[in-house]
Amino acid sequence: MAPKQPLRVGYVPEHFCTPLHFAAQHHSLPCTLTPFPSGTGHMISSLHSGSIDIAIGLTEGWIAGLANAASSDQEAGYKLVGTYVESPLCWAISTGARREDLAQEQDPGEWPKGLKGKKMGVSRVGSGSYVMGFVLADMLGWLSSSDTGDGGEKGKEPFEVVPLETFDKLREAVNGGLSADFFLWEHFTSKRYFDNGEIRKIGEIYTPWPSWHVVARDAVVGVTRLEQFFTLLDLGVKYFEEHKEEAVRYISTKLDYSEEDAREWMKTVEFAKEVKGVRGSVVDQTLEVLKKAGVVNKDVTGEGIIKIRRKD
Repeated sequence: MAPKQPLRVGYVPEHFCTPLHFAAQHHSLPCTLTPFPSGTGHMISSLHSGSIDIAIGLTEGWIAGLANAASSDQEAGYKLVGTYVESPLCWAISTGARREDLAQEQDPGEWPKGLKGKKMGVSRVGSGSYVMGFVLADMLGWLSSSDTGDGGEKGKEPFEVVPLETFDKLREAVNGGLSADFFLWEHFTSKRYFDNGEIRKIGEIYTPWPSWHVVARDAVVGVTRLEQFFTLLDLGVKYFEEHKEEAVRYISTKLDYSEEDAREWMKTVEFAKEVKGVRGSVVDQTLEVLKKAGVVNKDVTGEGIIKIRRKD
């Protein structure tokens, strides 16, 4: 009998992947790790095609993908199986360094006004950078009644969405390329480029839910290798918590962060002590916000989104 192939795990190569790296380096995680710099939206496509088995990505992207697939009577190709990061995510709203037509971050009453009707760069439609743009629009009251699923005449979209795939292309687009006016990306990943003057921060928004979850294709749920993945990722999180200096060295030398920013980020992040399982309340809370923001159909429910459930 041929040996079973290792599970294929998709992840975003950012600071949040450090416990996964430690699980592989120090606990011999028997998986093939595949980086997806373009983020959650790209991993959704790869899960659907069967080119990866498990993925760690943004909560809003996973749930929006599952809800929209259900609304279309389609299979998303994955389900929620685990909780990775309990803390919320801070999304920085950025523009080009020399864009003087958009307000300064220091003026909290003015900066949002300049974004309406502008071109919003996203990695992919359905990604976290896309979803959070519409959550922002809803917070600012820019969605029409029909956008939020309450009936009435369809209004103008708050932004023109421009898919650009990667963080590099997003930064280029708001500067020399000018194919986008602004974009949303995680704060600490963006900060190096604020500091070097490449882009300018004009605002921020936090997710109102735990920020990172684990999904898997149905074919691997319940298999021994998935249980082993949970156990070893838990050990990776434990190693991260107990070896903060090693984590700082890894983040500041192998990833695109300064030592100072790595230390500041570590003050803000809370990884799940036990990865396996997802709380139903998280899905309900996220769906409520996504419906209000017009990202998912108002009639969709959380049924079938979670494959491995934990107590609330």
